[in-house]
Amino acid sequence: MASSLVFASRPSLSRTDFAAVLQRATEAGLIPDADESRIKTKEARLVAKFRIEQADHAQLQQAAKQFVDALVADGALGYADLCVAAVPAELTEAPQLLLLMDVDSTLIKQEVIELLAAHAGREEEVAAVTEAAMRGELDFAQSLIQRVATLKDLPVDVLAEVGQRIIFSDGAESLVKRFHAAGHKVGVVSGGFQQILDPLAAHLGLDHALANTLGITGGILDGTVHGQIVDREMKETMLRAWAQEHQIPMAATIAAGDGANDLAMVAAAGLGVAFNAKPALRDEADVRLDFSRLDAIADLVLDDLA
Repeated sequence: MASSLVFASRPSLSRTDFAAVLQRATEAGLIPDADESRIKTKEARLVAKFRIEQADHAQLQQAAKQFVDALVADGALGYADLCVAAVPAELTEAPQLLLLMDVDSTLIKQEVIELLAAHAGREEEVAAVTEAAMRGELDFAQSLIQRVATLKDLPVDVLAEVGQRIIFSDGAESLVKRFHAAGHKVGVVSGGFQQILDPLAAHLGLDHALANTLGITGGILDGTVHGQIVDREMKETMLRAWAQEHQIPMAATIAAGDGANDLAMVAAAGLGVAFNAKPALRDEADVRLDFSRLDAIADLVLDDLA
């Protein structure tokens, strides 16, 4: 089965540097040629795709990783300069894809619970717990219960205030539009909160959106989470359920996130993307994407570049 080897640069990497990477990949036997006519552009990024026939996908993926590691070790480029991804044909040739993303620090730039905790004067404490949970050092469900308890007695109005402060990751809106324009499905599943997520999902026109529900009593946050907590197992469960709902095989799914809570869905997807991720996820994902543009995910799998 064929695979594609995709080279995508950070915004504004010079064409000379990018062409040098392709030349080096040719010399290493990764790609058949370094013809610059293959280079396409999108939002100041450079992208080149090469179809590798009769490829052993696992071997190609490992070779791509070793190639980037060697570039960084030589000082030619940094991990934040370039993404090299092995993309299986089951994805590039699928009639419909499902993209599922984490929300906090993936779809958006912030961690919502830290924004909420700032209203309670507990931001530093909560941020430390969040960081440990994302590294995989704490059980996510227990850490969430601990952090939500710090929000007890906040007025419900803080949810709207925090919602107005949220900033989408660079390229997030473009990513969703490009997937929808190509006829694909896009969803998010979050360890954050449904009350914050719903307006974001409506704005983007997402096909699916699930998060935790904050307990509210008499217009006041009661410091609890209602219902089943959205942890790493639930994220994988929803990836599989939504794929089945749309009759999309798992081989045609993509999952992207940044922390340990995303491990299961990233491992289960046809292509798992670590977006500016913690080592717990970054070292396990199929693709390491260390520059800020979230829509680079579309560059890897869609054929919509001029």
